[in-house]
Amino acid sequence: MRDANPQTIYLKDYSVPEYLIHEVDLNFDLGEEHTVVVARLTLQRNPQSQSPNQELTLMGEDLNLLGVELDGTALHAQQYVQTDTSLTIHQAPQDGIFVLKIENSINPKANTAFEGLYQSSTMLCTQCEAEGFRKITYFLDRPDVMSRFKTTLVADKDKYPVLLSNGNKVEQGELAGNRHWVSWEDPFAKPCYLFALVAGQLECIEDRFVTMSGREISLQIYVEAHDVDKCDHAMQSLKNAMRWDEEVYGREYDLDLYMIVAVGHFNMGAMENKGLNIFNTKFVLARPDTATDSDYEHIEGVIGHEYFHNWSGNRVTCRDWFQLSLKEGFTVFRDQQFSGDRASKAVKRIEDVNMLRARQFAEDAGPLAHPIRPEAYIEINNFYTLTVYEKGAEVVRMLHTLLGGEGFRKGCDLYFQRHDGQAVTCDDFVSAMEDANGRDLTQFRRWYSQAGTPQLNVEQHYDAESGQLELTLRQHCPDTPGQTDKPPLHIPVKIGLLNSRGQVELIKLDGRPPVEETVLELTEAEQSFALSGLAEQPTVSWLRGFSAPVIVKMQRSLEELAFLLSYDSDTFNRWEASQQLAGQVIADLIADIQQGRELTLNPVIVEAYTKLLEQQWDDLSYFSLLLALPDESYLASQMDVIDVDAIHQAREFVKKSLAERLQAHFLRLYRENHREESGQFDAGAIGRRRIKNTCLHYLSTLETGDSQSLSLRQFEGAANMTDQMASLSAIVNSRHPAKQACLEQFYRQWQDEDLVIDKWFALQASSHWPGTFAKVQQLLQHSAFDMKNPNRVRSLVGAFSQANPVHFHARDGSGYHFLADQVIALDKLNPQVASRMVTALTQWRRYDDERQQLMKAVLQRIIDTEAISTDVFETASKSLA
Repeated sequence: MRDANPQTIYLKDYSVPEYLIHEVDLNFDLGEEHTVVVARLTLQRNPQSQSPNQELTLMGEDLNLLGVELDGTALHAQQYVQTDTSLTIHQAPQDGIFVLKIENSINPKANTAFEGLYQSSTMLCTQCEAEGFRKITYFLDRPDVMSRFKTTLVADKDKYPVLLSNGNKVEQGELAGNRHWVSWEDPFAKPCYLFALVAGQLECIEDRFVTMSGREISLQIYVEAHDVDKCDHAMQSLKNAMRWDEEVYGREYDLDLYMIVAVGHFNMGAMENKGLNIFNTKFVLARPDTATDSDYEHIEGVIGHEYFHNWSGNRVTCRDWFQLSLKEGFTVFRDQQFSGDRASKAVKRIEDVNMLRARQFAEDAGPLAHPIRPEAYIEINNFYTLTVYEKGAEVVRMLHTLLGGEGFRKGCDLYFQRHDGQAVTCDDFVSAMEDANGRDLTQFRRWYSQAGTPQLNVEQHYDAESGQLELTLRQHCPDTPGQTDKPPLHIPVKIGLLNSRGQVELIKLDGRPPVEETVLELTEAEQSFALSGLAEQPTVSWLRGFSAPVIVKMQRSLEELAFLLSYDSDTFNRWEASQQLAGQVIADLIADIQQGRELTLNPVIVEAYTKLLEQQWDDLSYFSLLLALPDESYLASQMDVIDVDAIHQAREFVKKSLAERLQAHFLRLYRENHREESGQFDAGAIGRRRIKNTCLHYLSTLETGDSQSLSLRQFEGAANMTDQMASLSAIVNSRHPAKQACLEQFYRQWQDEDLVIDKWFALQASSHWPGTFAKVQQLLQHSAFDMKNPNRVRSLVGAFSQANPVHFHARDGSGYHFLADQVIALDKLNPQVASRMVTALTQWRRYDDERQQLMKAVLQRIIDTEAISTDVFETASKSLA
């Protein structure tokens, strides 16, 4: 049962651990319903601790304590105190080294929260970040306690032929009764959140990698037998990441073995446990007929992310959980760099910013807004957020922009050199950047402690007589919970200039040599910059490459946006012009809908899109993004009061109107790029699929016999999952006569492939077509739906509540009541996943009064539910605060 007054943890209260654990010797006697854990901990009083407390308190939850020994002597009940969350040893030794032996048992099969040791299918596996290790044995479960681990696993040979843990395999043997054992030893000290264990009936795919110093590393991916043919891409992605980290950051892998295990039941995407990464199957398994191009790209990105953590997270880890962005923001930035280098930098940057603005900006603008280094939390699992990860990555990217690539690399080298083997803070990271480059980044540090998305107001004044353009920038960050009157931030604003012919105009600033683009360092609340030597007033290309996570406030005409869409040399800003152009057209139509006026399409957007369609493009993936309309969540973020129905109607009107006027262009482009190919994962093939499927979705809005036959032919003839899913999506989101037949055919074809069936659920749950809510309720009872499987929950409940605004926000509140029902039911099984489902309700203040009252009521209902978890309570209560 939840504590009526759950404890809030504050950054300001941090103190060093009272004890250190130098060595950990773990012995597991594994069983799915009864596992016995024997932990031998070699401890010492921390000489840096100033606490007068002479007790040793270890964290522990859901453990059955069997016995405790101190230096070989069994302790009796009066010498320790056991509670639901801790084990306290009275009069613990204050001098010298001592050994504490703890024996306890756990039930992995009953662990539906998937924290600690749990069962997934027929295997046993662990998830210890953030505080799961305390569900395995009693421990100082905090990241600044770093220990060397030796782990011995004992199990039945038939049930668990594969026994894995961190580090290197050092011993193994046979036991009576068809049992065996394996010992693993990790030579590097690590916090317990990086501990991992896997036992099961698994097949291994193996390869080799030779490091830059000539060492040979064994690479192993473990999966269930039926997934062996879906690992090639993951293995190649791992080798690509290892080589890239050596070339770009000079980081070489440090063990002789690197292992990945794919697990079907997992709360997260993956986990960087030292030497033994545990992955959600979604981010390992891929075959062209079962995985889309997007799946392939995400797999490479997540494989890279977890590998890069070996240095930015494992070798140098975070001192406390408030510093989570130290490892996650930095590593997200590294995986974004990697993915951009592997494919299209332009496309990768646009995809990252699109997600950031649609989702993280909403988090910043709502009741759950927090800095990338939070000041307080009730449940740490709730701070694995877009702010900590994605905005944290943008803060690291700004350092890269301010210092330049060479300066940033110098700062990283110093950071790793100084802090290898340590648990440190975000300030330590910034200090390394400062010291390596001789820069004062005191003001920049405010990004770590200040919540909210800054707004930049931009003004321009051109003096024809002097040929000078004065740029005035004003920054303001709106109030967020607990933070008002915020001081100015240090914001890098990258700009370029275009003359009236669309050519690059050189920038002359402060007597510096002329350049094609420059970074304006905004440090004041209001600041002006004078650009000289201009024969005419140029068009300014603002915030190139999205050089800072801010909202730029300025008025641009549709004609000016069309000009930038045609000529801007910055690939991000060219796409941004397309989004703003379409966004303004849609916004005008929303106003028409609200006023009951007849809808007509502004010809400016037709002309702009016609020009795009008549050009030749080398990067077809980028071209497809230029043609894509802003999604409904982004459009909603631009409104003071969100009108979900008007947004959907206006966007669909623009999409269908463009399809009608540009039908010949879309059809030509589709036919030029349509090939029944098996799914090669290269830039050319990916680009062809993206552009032809963009055209298909436009054409499907026409709902003519020709467009319907086009999508049906592609569905029936698709030789890869990208084309099959794109055509099925076009069918499901239109009045296609074969809709139900295609859905049934798809299910029959892929019913044995869990990840594909996740797509089937998500596609139906996110459909904007009438009747979707009834379909979602029906799917909840489908034999393939499993509330215990996080991937399946996300594919149905998550897709409906977070990717289907027009139906989730139905005026009768049915979507809200549905979500509350699922959250309450899910909370009994998996509080962590349940809490993440609640976030669909956190923006209730952005809607009309009627919807506000409905959302508030279901949030209150969730809070008032008896025995609701602290995970869900914190998210729901903060949403209402």
